[in-house]
Amino acid sequence: MKKIKYFEKIKEYHFEFKHVTVLFIILFAFQLIISFINKAAVKSFLSSTQEWYQKDSAEEIANLTATSLELVLESIDPQKGISKEQEKKVIQSFDIIFSQQLLKHNIQSLYVIARNRNEIFAIDEGKTFYRFLLNHNSITPTTDATKLGVIKMYKDIEAELSSTEQIKSIITDKKTFNIFVPFVLRGEYIGAVYMKNTPDFSFISNQIISSYDETSVIYLSLILLGLLAMYFISSYTVKERDDTQKMLFDEHEVNLKKQINYEKELIFTKRIYHTHHKAEKVMGFIKEDLRTLSPLNIDEVKYRVSKYSNFISRVIYDMKWFDPPLQTIRNSMFRTNLNEVIEFIVKHIFLRISSKSSSFDIRLDMDKNLPVVPINEFVAWEIIEPLIQNSIDHGGENNIIIDCITKYNESTKKIYLIIQDNGKGISGHLLERNEKGVKNIFEENVTTKETDLQNSGYGCYIAYEMSKRCGWEIDAKNIISGGCQFIITISI
Repeated sequence: MKKIKYFEKIKEYHFEFKHVTVLFIILFAFQLIISFINKAAVKSFLSSTQEWYQKDSAEEIANLTATSLELVLESIDPQKGISKEQEKKVIQSFDIIFSQQLLKHNIQSLYVIARNRNEIFAIDEGKTFYRFLLNHNSITPTTDATKLGVIKMYKDIEAELSSTEQIKSIITDKKTFNIFVPFVLRGEYIGAVYMKNTPDFSFISNQIISSYDETSVIYLSLILLGLLAMYFISSYTVKERDDTQKMLFDEHEVNLKKQINYEKELIFTKRIYHTHHKAEKVMGFIKEDLRTLSPLNIDEVKYRVSKYSNFISRVIYDMKWFDPPLQTIRNSMFRTNLNEVIEFIVKHIFLRISSKSSSFDIRLDMDKNLPVVPINEFVAWEIIEPLIQNSIDHGGENNIIIDCITKYNESTKKIYLIIQDNGKGISGHLLERNEKGVKNIFEENVTTKETDLQNSGYGCYIAYEMSKRCGWEIDAKNIISGGCQFIITISI
């Protein structure tokens, strides 16, 4: 009777056995995943360490072989003459050095590469090597494909070996080391000692991995016992009720809504800040025009100040709306000439400085047959200006050439607005598409500026969002010759 009441009391808890069972399975699965990840990390570490050790070991063996040959030659004094018996001993020493190294299962080839005038020879016999170096006898050119391949590799690096006298390793098939050790006799470079070595230390890795597997089994067994203990303890101690969790969820929902509203306001504030400095720059141009106003330039100044003022009005209007009404962007009443908009932005915004900067140049290629578009002129300004500014900011430091091109295809009734530069281009990850199918460069708060500014990364985002509201298509890509390209497609 007491046991029945005890189990009935457990059933009243919110977390029942099935929930704890799922938690147990998930935790154990995570432990297995962590174990596999750690094992992969150990294998990666051993692989990189083994690669380094293989190269160091192979170069060390080749260097010792070259040193042995040099020491044998250093012990001979050609001026005193060499007896037949001493000659045989020297040749035998050379043969021992050549053959001894080849006995190792990792070493596949060993040659002394030497040049005689315009000919290069690969020598692997003590008698031939002796006669070539001490008697200066000529050698019949080889027809062995293996030797010819080694000679070809040596020709490619001969100048570097001769000048630096440093060991040079060429890796083929990701595991075979072709090692060239400079061969210097009495301070004079005469060639190189070549060794083809395929070191294998997999037995060490296998032993370490085997030990790691044993440790992992013990570790997972202990984790399993611990989780089983947690399973039984949690099953009897968790006492949260459904109504308590519901209250928690309701409270969390309220807080989440507050957080979403706060983030929207924060993002809106940052977007306003992004356009605020542009408005400040335009206001500076207005003040400068008013200071230079004279009867001779009054019409020109009136035209510029009118454009500047209308742009400021548009910026202020955007500050009022998180999502401006569509009719203020796209309307049949608007008759905007994109060529004029681009020319004004380039001439009176980017090139309006006391002395033209040498860091960038802007070229215009306008199609005179371009039809007008039913888009607010200053909305088009908000799209074009950030794209040109992006090329200036991210193209590079000097000699950036920005091309602003407009084309009209009468057969397809489409306008193409192209802004491109010859700079560094766009990073590859920014051209990847996210889960919504939008390239990352058009995402909000994405930037490649090397600063910690919290309000950067909105130029391309604003251009993309405004293009959507206009019914335009915008894309970004890198140019093969260098630089990036933004293409806006407008259907008439």
